[in-house]
Amino acid sequence: GMGQYTFRVHKEATKPEIKKSVEKAYGVHVERVRITKAHEKLRRRGLTEGVKKGYKKAVVALRQGEAIDIF
Repeated sequence: GMGQYTFRVHKEATKPEIKKSVEKAYGVHVERVRITKAHEKLRRRGLTEGVKKGYKKAVVALRQGEAIDIF
């Protein structure tokens, strides 16, 4: 929906840290932070097998009427 942004975050990051850093970086007010984890995936390319590291995504909802300009 409107005012929701997804960030890829450090896997040790906590919600308060994410909230603080987004507010500081973009000068906005974060109403809610939801965290989803992306799981490790096995990748195959020919004979080489690799693991794509799992990571954390944060879905950040901003206060009504606020937006982040992402270029």
